[in-house]
Amino acid sequence: MTAKGKSDLRIPDRKRGTGFYYGLYILALLLFGTNGIYVAHISISGSQIVLMRTLIGGIVLTAIVLLRGGFSFRSIRSELPYLVLGGTALGLNWAALFAAYRLLNVSLATLIYYAGPMLVLLLSPRLFGEKLTKMKILALAVVAVGLVFITGSIAAGGLSIPGLLTAAVSAFFYASLIVFNKRIHKTSGLHTATIEVDIAFVVVLIFVFLTVGLPHPVPSDIPWLLLIGLVNTGLAYVLYFSGLQKLPGQSVALISYIDPVSALVFSALILHESMTVLQIIGAVFIIGGAMLGELRKSQ
Repeated sequence: MTAKGKSDLRIPDRKRGTGFYYGLYILALLLFGTNGIYVAHISISGSQIVLMRTLIGGIVLTAIVLLRGGFSFRSIRSELPYLVLGGTALGLNWAALFAAYRLLNVSLATLIYYAGPMLVLLLSPRLFGEKLTKMKILALAVVAVGLVFITGSIAAGGLSIPGLLTAAVSAFFYASLIVFNKRIHKTSGLHTATIEVDIAFVVVLIFVFLTVGLPHPVPSDIPWLLLIGLVNTGLAYVLYFSGLQKLPGQSVALISYIDPVSALVFSALILHESMTVLQIIGAVFIIGGAMLGELRKSQ
């Protein structure tokens, strides 16, 4: 309890096994994978959608926290720097990624973006004191091959130095988001999600204002924006941060590749977008690599 009559909303470790937190994290990634379905029905630009999802998600999360007694600054004070840095990284990784989409092509930007978790895994011995086994390295190689396959043609549209640098920045902030949140242990997933989504909103607001301008959604956009804000941002980030904080950094990095695979599969199943043979092979490689990385933990 953080104060008399107020719960800190953390899930007691004694009552939850590691499998529970794997479930939370994977469910969050699957929700992220449905983003493309909602985006396909929304008329405003990608960065404007991010602005709206952080606005809606932030308002709802903040309201829930306030209704349940508010923030306990006594419990989050020691981790506030990481919460602020995590929220800033969350906003900047989105802003840089959408800028990279415009400067490069989506496939190449996505490929570079997902180098972020790979970087975390490779640096995990220094960052988290986790042993980097041969099995983990093999799993990472398998995932990397799969990611190249599912992103399709990465050369279309030409290359640009600003685009490559912007995509690299997005990968850096993606990696930073994982690292900063692995330093958070006392703050609940709900409070972490609320603070970081609110900070991300401010960051994305500045980015959108300086680039494409503020959004003007049409009435048909509203239901989809509410879904992506309430479910894929509000709920999903509570699950995401709750799981991320409790899992090994290497597992977080490898399993994160469920996100692009699920996005590909959901788009094929629901939006009837075609999947090439290479993309199917790539999806199998990524899932297989993630599973391989979780085997033989005793090595």
